[in-house]
This record gives sequence, structure tokens and C-alpha cells, in this order.
Amino acid sequence: MSLTDKAIAQIRELIRSGALPPGSKLPPEPELAAQLGLSRNLAREAVKALAVARILEIRRGDGTYVTSLQPSLLLEGLGGAVELLQGDSAALRDLMEVRRLLEPVATALAATRISTEQLAEVKWHLDSMREAREDVELLNLHDAAFHRAVISATGNETLLTLLEGISGRTLRARIWRGLVDTQASGRTLAEHEAIFHALSARDAALSQAAALLHVNTTEQWLREHLRSGAVPPLR
Repeated sequence: MSLTDKAIAQIRELIRSGALPPGSKLPPEPELAAQLGLSRNLAREAVKALAVARILEIRRGDGTYVTSLQPSLLLEGLGGAVELLQGDSAALRDLMEVRRLLEPVATALAATRISTEQLAEVKWHLDSMREAREDVELLNLHDAAFHRAVISATGNETLLTLLEGISGRTLRARIWRGLVDTQASGRTLAEHEAIFHALSARDAALSQAAALLHVNTTEQWLREHLRSGAVPPLR
């Protein structure tokens, strides 16, 4: 470990132990450095690194605070990392595999918890996808919102953040563009309808099966088109 890494680990341990709980203010830099036995430069670098990771928040003129440490905040960098993997075929296949492992089970959980209002939101995005049909941008927008509404119904913020991160906005857009270009979007819309109907029945097993079929279809399409080099380019 570098000296900066050790300094970061020391501050993280203060947070983990509860000495610096969420929302608390860190001591001034000279005091923090003395408390940890660090130079002021090392303390400053560690604070900057933890601010980038959204563990700390530097408020100009006020001081440095521990953030809320909510999963949506700490894991928000995952989506950005996924976007950087768009040119790596093996990484894209791995991401789809992770989605296949998580999303069907999450959809089954949603079926047991979804409220009438949340179900109405899912239906609204499904209807909007039907209306969009050939509009890739709108299809992508409502597709993402459809799945977000489903996973939100689990009440599990960590699960929602993870699945949103690995889905990848750019990858989703490329897949929809390919589906529209090959006139395969109708089948994918039908798969979304099956998920909605299973959720409406509050049937966990059927919801899981419908979501698994949908993810498998998307994964199979991606694998075939990666092999042929026909995945629509980024644009």
C-alpha cells in the first residue's frame, strides 16, 4: 500500500467504526492529520480520494463531511465504469451474465411487494414503449424506466443501484437500435408485456420466468451480434 492508500484506510476505518458517522463533520485538516499521525499533504490527498468515491463531501468554506453513505450514492460510479467497457466484447457478455443472475430473482421479489401505484407506473412505461415502436431513443428511455419501476418495487435500493449500473445506458441503446433495425422489437415488447402480466398476478415464479426469458433473449441477441460484428456502433 502507498502512504496515501494507508491514509485513506485510516479515515475509512474511522467511518466504519462509527467514530465518524454519516453526516458528521471531519476535524480541520491540521487536527485530522495529527490525529492520524499523517502529514497534512497525505491527509489532504486521502480526503480528496474519498470525496471522489462519494464517501466524503467537501463543502467550500464550511468543511468536510461524511456523506449519507446510501447505496445509490456510493455505487453511482458503477454505471460510469460500465460505460467505459462498451468496446470490450467479453466484458459486455459478462455484464449480461450478471444481469441474468440478478434481474429475474429481483423481479420475482417485486411481484410479492409491488403496490397498485407501482404497477400502474410499470404499465405506463409499457404503454409508452408500445407507442414509441420505432423511436430508439424513446424505447430506450421507457425500457430503462420500466425496469427501474419493477426493481424499485422490491424496496431494495442496493439491488436497484446495482442493476441500473450494470444495465448500461449506452449498451441498452445499442441493443434497441439493433432490435429496431432487424425488426425484432415486437418480440421484445411482448416479453415486457409478459413481465407486466405476471407482476399484475402477483405471481413470483411466473414473474421470474418472464424476466429470465427476456434477459436470455437479449443476451442471446447480443452474443450473436458480437460474434458477427453487427452490434450497432456507439452514436
